[in-house]
Amino acid sequence: MKTKILIVEDEHPIAEMYRFKLENEGYLVGVAHDGQQGLDKVEEFGPSLILLDLKMPVMSGDEMLEKLRSKDGGVGIKVIVLTNISKDEAPPILRFLNVDRYVVKAHHTPKQIVGIIEEVLA
Repeated sequence: MKTKILIVEDEHPIAEMYRFKLENEGYLVGVAHDGQQGLDKVEEFGPSLILLDLKMPVMSGDEMLEKLRSKDGGVGIKVIVLTNISKDEAPPILRFLNVDRYVVKAHHTPKQIVGIIEEVLA
């Protein structure tokens, strides 16, 4: 069975780039464009891992993650924060929400992101 990954990213071209790359690597991929859509998609899609942007409309990534972690089914999902906000500027609450990796998009190619995903899922 293929591993399911949910991309929560408000910028459509970036979300599509990662979707394309991950599908070519053999993953089943879902996409949401804000935190509320992300929470809804977790319920229907059941991902093993979430690539989560922080700055998004409707509900930010850190708000989404806080709500996700408060649900029984949301505790075990792996989360890679994939953002252009430096770790120093990240919301402090992230330290308490069991983030598996914090990755700055601008510093990594999609191929490197796939490598990070493989490490986190291993």
